[in-house]
Amino acid sequence: MPSPMLRLYPQPVATVPLKGLYLDAPLVPNEPAERLFVYGNFVMSLDGRIAIAQPPNAHQTVPSTTANPRDWRLFQELAGHADVLISSGRYLRDLAAGQAQDSLPIGSAGAFADIRRWRRRNGLAAQPDVVFLSEDLDFPLPKALLQEGRTISIFTANTPPREQIAELAAQGVSVERFVGNGRIDGKDIVARLTALGYRRAYCVAGPQVLHTLASAGCLDTLFLTTVHRLLGGSDFSTIMQGALLDAPLDYRLRWLYYDAASPAGAGQMFARYDCR
Repeated sequence: MPSPMLRLYPQPVATVPLKGLYLDAPLVPNEPAERLFVYGNFVMSLDGRIAIAQPPNAHQTVPSTTANPRDWRLFQELAGHADVLISSGRYLRDLAAGQAQDSLPIGSAGAFADIRRWRRRNGLAAQPDVVFLSEDLDFPLPKALLQEGRTISIFTANTPPREQIAELAAQGVSVERFVGNGRIDGKDIVARLTALGYRRAYCVAGPQVLHTLASAGCLDTLFLTTVHRLLGGSDFSTIMQGALLDAPLDYRLRWLYYDAASPAGAGQMFARYDCR
């Protein structure tokens, strides 16, 4: 990925390489020792689409018109910092149906070998652990995921059948039930992950999980890639979906980069926003 990018903020304006941009930059301001740092990431179009439904299956997916290798590289670099990924049962169902965007990071492709080496140098496991948030346990766990050496947990606010819990336990997967009306409070998620010893959690789930975390005041940082394209469509998702927040959450721009190289003919912006 030889094409450089332009740093627009903070000043001074400078030309910088894409590779290593997120991996080499400090993730956590002042490195808090006793609390979990939670961050998320999305790629969207100018009209706010992160996923759209397209024929013939009308299933919402990340559109090929916004997904691109340069954004995907930085998505993987953010995973390089993580102790644990926060995902969802929907991802597992989409994966089983062949509709998931890709496997969970960090990818096995040779292009990401340097990220895995970076993790080893910094005392991290080869792959981040994974927590899936789900209302039920009606999904398969792919063998590849179970064989990657990750610790896998499922958090649910319902009461799954004992046989399902036992089947997952036999595969080395823990199931934890939280008190709630079918949904887990973001603060409970953060408290439990903190108790498990995690310090950096990367949300790679969709807009409902982001709402769960943000509405509880638990989303520290949002990384947002904006591809300079309008897509349209009436069946789509944006970065957060859920009830109106009691009060708006303010995020301040920490950095902004302009990438003219991708997607071809459009370009994109890479931004980081930190919660006030």
